[in-house]
Amino acid sequence: MKKSLLIVILLMVSIVSFAQKLPADKIIGVWQSIDSDTQLKFEFYKSGDKYFGKLLFASNMYEADGKTFKKDFKNPDKKLRNRSRYGITNITNLTYDEGEYTGGNLYNPEEGRNYRVKAKLKNENEMEFRGYIGISLLGKTMKFKKVK
Repeated sequence: MKKSLLIVILLMVSIVSFAQKLPADKIIGVWQSIDSDTQLKFEFYKSGDKYFGKLLFASNMYEADGKTFKKDFKNPDKKLRNRSRYGITNITNLTYDEGEYTGGNLYNPEEGRNYRVKAKLKNENEMEFRGYIGISLLGKTMKFKKVK
């Protein structure tokens, strides 16, 4: 019984170690959240050797009329408080390493705060995205699907 369990564990580890990693640029495109209270849509793009995300939609980005974009009124930089939340690049400086995007920052305009961020593609159309403070353990993971 112990030998069988050991063989199964070794087989699973070997399968995982031979799994193909997706090319880094597979993150480029439009991604939509699928499991959060606030619905989000980002367009990821590459600049130099880093990846960035531009906010295309957030279910909480409109004023009460449902048409006017809220301003970035909680931004720590007073000069940016009058800008629209639409189209801001609020995911910055992700670098690809060993199948994971790390070292990035996420600006949350709802709070006016910055978080550390990392992401991992589960496959070509699914991504797990984690924002956190300090250490990854203190954060929240969201799932996204690629829409184009």
